[in-house]
Amino acid sequence: MKYHLKYSPEMTTKSRIVRTRFCKQLRKNLARILRDQLALRDLAAAPDDPDAALIEAHWDYVEIVLPESRAALAAEVEVVLGNTPGVWSYQRVEERPLGSFDDMAALAAAICAPALKDKTFVVRCRRTGKHAFNSMEVERYVGGALLRCTGAKGVDLHAPEVTVRLEIRHDKLYIGGEPMSGLGGFPLGTQDSVVSLISGGFDSAVATFLSMKRGLRTHFLFFNLGGREHELAVKEVALFLWQRYGASHGVQFIAVPFEAVVAEILEQVDNAQMGVVLKRMMLRAATQIANTLEVEALVTGEAIAQVSSQTLINLAVIDEATPKLVLRPLAMSDKQDIVDLARKIGTAEFSAVIPEYCGVISVKPTTRAKRHRIEREERRFNFAVLEQAVAEAVSYDIRTLSQEPLAPAVTPQEVTHASADLTVIDIRHPDEEERKPLVVAGATVLKIPFYKLNAAFAALDPARQYWLYCSKGVMSRLHAAHLLEQGNGNVGVYRP
Repeated sequence: MKYHLKYSPEMTTKSRIVRTRFCKQLRKNLARILRDQLALRDLAAAPDDPDAALIEAHWDYVEIVLPESRAALAAEVEVVLGNTPGVWSYQRVEERPLGSFDDMAALAAAICAPALKDKTFVVRCRRTGKHAFNSMEVERYVGGALLRCTGAKGVDLHAPEVTVRLEIRHDKLYIGGEPMSGLGGFPLGTQDSVVSLISGGFDSAVATFLSMKRGLRTHFLFFNLGGREHELAVKEVALFLWQRYGASHGVQFIAVPFEAVVAEILEQVDNAQMGVVLKRMMLRAATQIANTLEVEALVTGEAIAQVSSQTLINLAVIDEATPKLVLRPLAMSDKQDIVDLARKIGTAEFSAVIPEYCGVISVKPTTRAKRHRIEREERRFNFAVLEQAVAEAVSYDIRTLSQEPLAPAVTPQEVTHASADLTVIDIRHPDEEERKPLVVAGATVLKIPFYKLNAAFAALDPARQYWLYCSKGVMSRLHAAHLLEQGNGNVGVYRP
């Protein structure tokens, strides 16, 4: 079984030296993924293995030959080909020695007849090498023969129902099936490395995918605002992206505990400036992480004006917090386009259950941040808290995540109805709680903002059961799971 892969068009515009390097890198990437994911060895590395696959990079295509003993892997191999950056298209082909026109027509009829019956068709031929005929002559002769002997409806040069593809390379004839689309882009390893700030939501997951597609070796950086369950959910997204689109290269998943940074912002920074300050703190931390990885660029999922912190003025002030280049693949994208792409690449199912964890919610967030105002607010911030968060960052080799249990260690119990003996803790930000106070008839309601919960919970009566509440049930579930994992068995979630 044989496949031909076409390079991304941008690869073919490079100089001979660069193009050759890119082609070799794509071949290496494919061989590595097929070996690691399908246990399909590369014949070049294992010449004595009869079950190894031939993977050859030519000037304008890559050829992959599966031995008959591994033909059952065809569907899985095609998934790899369709998800590997640098592949523009791929198709299964039949190879035969180049014979006469009659030989070509007979072979085309034997392979294509079932698909042509009662359909319009066209024959397309490409040639490489010197021959006594041209491509158009082949197309006319083979097309006429197929029309006579296959029961086809007719020839349609402009909108055929079926296209019969012939390719002649010197003394070989290839008949290919319908080309299947690849990712395009550049092979991983041909560009520099980046660090992508990923929250697990639609935007950051899609931005991360786009950086991988462009050939950038992409590390994952996660700022944890919600405990172990939140981290595990984002790890699932990162692992999915890496396994499907970037498995040819090992990268790091770095988790930075950011709850204390958020708490410091909430207590020290003016309400309207909190969103911009939080983003600046994240870029400062990301800069330090990137330095340890010797990476000079950061990737974010921000899109112009999608939220208040993403106006042009605010983004300019945010970027001043780092000397690194900040790449925003989604800068000009509509939200629906982002969601549609997330569905296409397979991350939508993950992101739909990871709502953006808005630990900093301003009542009237600024859309026109002033540098001097932001710097004044940051002078009240204790930067030792940020340094401690970076010091406590944990880095994982992405390849080890597949060996870890990704399901939450505990699932918090939930109640939906109030009762006289219920004690509810409202963990919302005070501003939100003041705008819409929680009233639970007959129950006791405590007000403990989520950023103070860990410290305050230790002082509560351990003999009582507590039920956490927030408006959407996201932070309450995350913090309840976190407290349970710390050994507090007396906590659950109130979801009226």
